[in-house]
Amino acid sequence: MSATTTSPLNTVEATSDTTRRAGLFAPLRWEVRKLRAQYRAKAVLLGAVVLPIIIVVVIHGQSRPPKDTLFGRFATVNGFALALLVLGFAAQWVIPLLTAVVAGDIFASEDQHGTWKTVLTRSTSRGSLFWAKTLTTAGFAVLVLVVLATATIASSVLIVGHQPLIGLSGQTIPATEALRLVALSWAVMLPPMLGFTCLAILLSVWSRNPAVGIAAPVVIGMVMQLVGAVGGVEAIRPFLLTTPFEAWHGLFADPRFTGPLSQGLLTSAAWCALSLGAAFAMLRRRDITGG
Repeated sequence: MSATTTSPLNTVEATSDTTRRAGLFAPLRWEVRKLRAQYRAKAVLLGAVVLPIIIVVVIHGQSRPPKDTLFGRFATVNGFALALLVLGFAAQWVIPLLTAVVAGDIFASEDQHGTWKTVLTRSTSRGSLFWAKTLTTAGFAVLVLVVLATATIASSVLIVGHQPLIGLSGQTIPATEALRLVALSWAVMLPPMLGFTCLAILLSVWSRNPAVGIAAPVVIGMVMQLVGAVGGVEAIRPFLLTTPFEAWHGLFADPRFTGPLSQGLLTSAAWCALSLGAAFAMLRRRDITGG
């Protein structure tokens, strides 16, 4: 009769594998739990549901449509046009603000409460915690955009109507195709929204101040909007993080052009990579012995 034994080497390897497997998922679960308990995050999601409905009702009740805006001429009589009008307004500062509320605070709050030494235990490395927080904020950004888009499109169609849409070239777009294009236009907001999420993470790590992490991305977005509207800056305009927010315009032209979509995706990816790379480098070099 032989006994089954476990060598110390196998025990060490099993322990290492378990630590590696738990290295990301354990802090990720904890960050998601903390986010679910935040009243700020709940308020953002509630606002993403309620505010679009209020805006739709107010615009629909106006006697004069906002003709000086894109699709504003038909906003009071066409639900798809109204959803695109709200999209154009939200892209200017609402979307950066909604994502920065969480992303700009998620690292700085640890400095504010002096909890870095508590969260950085032996089983959680700085890298694991960094990516857990990053994935949590990215997931929240996706959720906010889905909720905001759904509330806007649904309320616009139900309150105003789902008539065929007049495109930017004067062509008539059937209701079914218009719904698909409007939903796609809102989805196009995700890459630059994630870009602002990563920028807020960088500012949160750098400043160690939640107020800076939340407010600075919004201010930077406004500055980019102003710079992009000034003449003579065509050379730098494609590299601004706010430019991809306008990429959906080509979907409603005839013929359609998708070049800005590809350019916007590359621009957003570059901002994400540079922001996260700088934030991670700062966090790795940070001295946390004081808290």
